Amino acid sequence: MWDKVGPRNWRRPLLLQPDNFTPPERTPWGGRRIAGSLKLNAGLEVRGVVGEAWELSVEPDFPSRIVDGPTLDEVLRDDPALLGAEAALGSTALLVKLVDAADDLSVQIHPTDDDPALAGDESGKPEAWYIIEAEPGAGLYLGFRAGVSRQDVEKTIDEGGQVDQLMSFVPVSPGDVFLIEPGTPHSIGRGVLLLEPQRVSPGKRGLTYRYWDWNRTYDAAGRLHPGGQPRELHRERALDVTHWGSPRGDQLLDQICRRAGPAATDGSASCEVLVGDQGLIQSESFFVQRLAGSGDLVLPAANRLRGLTVLDGSLSLHDGERVLELARGQTAALPACLEPLRVELTTAHAVLCSLA
Repeated sequence: MWDKVGPRNWRRPLLLQPDNFTPPERTPWGGRRIAGSLKLNAGLEVRGVVGEAWELSVEPDFPSRIVDGPTLDEVLRDDPALLGAEAALGSTALLVKLVDAADDLSVQIHPTDDDPALAGDESGKPEAWYIIEAEPGAGLYLGFRAGVSRQDVEKTIDEGGQVDQLMSFVPVSPGDVFLIEPGTPHSIGRGVLLLEPQRVSPGKRGLTYRYWDWNRTYDAAGRLHPGGQPRELHRERALDVTHWGSPRGDQLLDQICRRAGPAATDGSASCEVLVGDQGLIQSESFFVQRLAGSGDLVLPAANRLRGLTVLDGSLSLHDGERVLELARGQTAALPACLEPLRVELTTAHAVLCSLA
């Protein structure tokens, strides 16, 4: 049972449960690197594939839970000081996922928050991607190629053709960073493991529209089966929210991609801004930093809830007299009311995400 002694009880770094996984039938393209490698030391018993781990979430479908405590959403709604600039929302719009694509994801797109077709419980969602691992030749499908029209996409879908051939394929490497705004067609290719911060209005579900799913069919358990059923597609809505006049190809990449390189885990402690007003990628939505190496750093106070995910090595957060140890595959929520935190890194690789 949760014995709550008052809202100040949660004004500290909060360790989140490591097993907030999507079921295989929801993410049939998933792999085994999240539970079987990244979170190997968590002692989880997982059957089947894991496509997504919702590391920090207040979404109704997959809410995060504090270790030995309530859901993160319950805690945030009890104490507005934990939210800082988001206090008026009642909870946070930050969502942080791990995504493991053993197969290609559907070609998809997200609407904007002000899309008039959204229902009251639906939200748009900008997102960013930080590449953790990539198999040789792996990459992303980003935007339709120059000259491809709505009619070309419609015809290809209707005739059972290959929509991926209409898109720009971008090979990736660890440390690459991408900013995916609403209205941008995209697909994560097979062999990619990434961290994905998103912005989703609290209490709502961030929408994804699928143009095409590689003409695949699945059984009821989400396994590929020639006699199965295709996943639901949203052809018209996807086409309607596509920003057809946006840059494409190299022009698009120049706006949304930066190559930060692998994390220097064998060096001295460092902190690099990847996305934000002073980052490698300019963004009005996200603030993403990479922590790497060994030694001490100080995280300044922030007026936002932040999520800190350890991808390799370990680190400890020193909050006054309290210390929270974080190992590979663990995520902590850092409330907005915290004073500057001393962070001690040990051959660490971690990513800190917040809304801008």
